[in-house]
Amino acid sequence: MAETLIRENRPAHLVWNPFEGDIFQLIAVTLAARLLPGDLGREGRVCVQIMVVGQVRTPFTDSPLKGLSELMNWLDSWKVPRRWPAGPPLQAPQSYQAARGRRAWARGGHFGHSQVPEEVGADPGGIDVLKLTGPETPMAEIPRPRFPPGQVMVPPPRRLTRPLEPVPGQVPEPVNIRS
Repeated sequence: MAETLIRENRPAHLVWNPFEGDIFQLIAVTLAARLLPGDLGREGRVCVQIMVVGQVRTPFTDSPLKGLSELMNWLDSWKVPRRWPAGPPLQAPQSYQAARGRRAWARGGHFGHSQVPEEVGADPGGIDVLKLTGPETPMAEIPRPRFPPGQVMVPPPRRLTRPLEPVPGQVPEPVNIRS
């Protein structure tokens, strides 16, 4: 798989074989990998692209997952959050129609190929994400309620954690009073 990606000029950062435990680094994580279209791998935070050896119809999380702890420790060292903002990837063929929103993508964390904006692939299929990132892994956040046109939700008052007035002799920092 690693040789194929290099030959096609589409290197991922890593290629991982969860059956054998082999992990190959094709390019430095500080460079943009080329598996994703456009500038998706070049947006702000670390965007590590990992090609997992497996098949979409057979979840690779049913394999021995050899090398997983080394892989996750490496991702932790790059501060990749252990969360799945888009929720667990769907199994094939439903994964072809998965939501691929930029809102979840902007939150950072772990994503399957089927959850990446502008992509059309079904990978990785219905994997068990908790086997990868742990039982305490946060999933997609509960969406905010939507209101019909003309109705507005009034947020409850919030206590500020610091005073609005600057301390004498200090440069004031911006205070976010809306979220």
